[in-house]
Amino acid sequence: MSSHSHSHGAHHDRAQNRRLVATVLVLSLVYMVAEVVGGLWTGSLALLADAGHMLSDVASLGLTLFALWFASRPATARRTYGHSRAEILAALAQGVALVAVAILIAIEAVERLGEPPEVHGLGVIWIGTGGLVVNLVGLVLLERGRHESLNIRGAWLHLVSDALGSIGAITSGVVLWLFDWRWADPAASLAISALVLVSAWHLLRDAIDVLMETAPRHLDVDEIRRALGELPGVLEVHDLHVWSIGQGDASLSSHVVAAPETAPSELLRAIYELLGSRFGLGHATIQIEPESFAGLSPASVCEGACEEAAVAAEG
Repeated sequence: MSSHSHSHGAHHDRAQNRRLVATVLVLSLVYMVAEVVGGLWTGSLALLADAGHMLSDVASLGLTLFALWFASRPATARRTYGHSRAEILAALAQGVALVAVAILIAIEAVERLGEPPEVHGLGVIWIGTGGLVVNLVGLVLLERGRHESLNIRGAWLHLVSDALGSIGAITSGVVLWLFDWRWADPAASLAISALVLVSAWHLLRDAIDVLMETAPRHLDVDEIRRALGELPGVLEVHDLHVWSIGQGDASLSSHVVAAPETAPSELLRAIYELLGSRFGLGHATIQIEPESFAGLSPASVCEGACEEAAVAAEG
């Protein structure tokens, strides 16, 4: 396949994914408003809590849609890595907002447990069922895309957790309708707030990992170091770093000390084949060094000469 046709296919996939995400975003936004209205009408905190959880889905879908567009922007002379970090910063803000929503829901639920108000159970069932249907439709629409994009996979997982929240709201509605157990609604709200907190925790953890340039969880740095060291002609591996610029964009840099008889081009090809086939890395910067350069750096090499140059410049 030519590079042109491959590029055209990738562009087509991104455009199709944008349309699917936009469709799910509109469906979720419309039903989120319906759940807010229904929660106020029925007096159900569980529905309002589920609407708050659906708000996280809307934010996640919006972030995914933004990322699909922003990822196509080229790098600039100043932003040489591109614009992937904007997605991570937005995810960090979204995670903080989710924690605040979960805490507010939990506080209100605890207060209602002491004196549960009257709730229209049958209305909760119908509105909760509608929310579940919307989530299931969204899951079906994003099923293919979640295997192609980590961004879409994140949105898909948000929909899964929100579908569980809708099931919680429906369950509380059934209990209220059949037995008039008013504590069921705030109890379901506490469960939904716990789901929101779990989603927020994973989102915050992953965003902070990227911002702190932590090695991606699916890559074992010690295993990579051992594998590189076992290649023929490699004497030492040092200054090995693995990080990600954005979600799923793993990069590696390392210094490799080569034996004198080793051809640098052959060793570099072997390193690239290892990193690509075994560890799935698409980008790596490798500095192959002779044994005499082991442990050296620009600072250590420059230490004496640079001081002399600085004195000469001042004189």
